[in-house]
Amino acid sequence: MPYKERDINKMYYTMGEVTEMFNVNASQIRFYEKEFDILQPKKNKKGNRLFTPEDIENLKIIFNLVDEKGFTLKGAKDYLKNNKSDVKENQKIIDALEKLKGFLVNLSQEL
Repeated sequence: MPYKERDINKMYYTMGEVTEMFNVNASQIRFYEKEFDILQPKKNKKGNRLFTPEDIENLKIIFNLVDEKGFTLKGAKDYLKNNKSDVKENQKIIDALEKLKGFLVNLSQEL
């Protein structure tokens, strides 16, 4: 039986890891933290932000609304407030489709 790699999920991500994931500056992440109530990273004794996987999902939602769909910050806040469960479900679907797309691209490159 072939070996199947497991996805390794971390409990906390540092600011540097998050900025690499989203290819943005730390100041933009800090700004979104102030603007959006759903984004609440923990801070350690030194004051460094530690993002949970839930925070990462919320950031994905925010970036999707603001960058890809073209919402203003106020519009994105209102949309999240009124449609929170729908937005989270849509983000899960988007993540699954992106994962499938990556798999298909790798498969086509191997052929």
